[in-house]
Amino acid sequence: MDGEVPCSSLAVDSVLRVGTAGVIWGLCVGPYDANKRGLTGIARASYVANSAGRFGSMCGVFAGVFSLTRCGIQRYRNKNDWVNALVAGAVAGAAVGAGTRNWKQVAGMAGVISAFCAIADSSRTN
Repeated sequence: MDGEVPCSSLAVDSVLRVGTAGVIWGLCVGPYDANKRGLTGIARASYVANSAGRFGSMCGVFAGVFSLTRCGIQRYRNKNDWVNALVAGAVAGAAVGAGTRNWKQVAGMAGVISAFCAIADSSRTN
């Protein structure tokens, strides 16, 4: 396993990349939602900033949990296959869903994200 990138480095990279995408998404959707709510001035700016922070942190947490879990499972199993993505997707989906405190949503989110990640991982070219 010489020359491998540490799982923590992969997680930090994922958090920064996907978290930034979440911030950008929040900056795009925030003004639209602020218009729908009729916000102007400071209230609008605050709403947009909160939206960017909320989306950025949610996406960053998901990406960090997913990449750290996937890397750890891959190293433990010593295999790089779709099972790693399936388990990591379930863990990351449950982590994001846990914020709702609705266990049906946690299970649903874990299942959907797990399936999506396994499909995406098995369809990529090596």
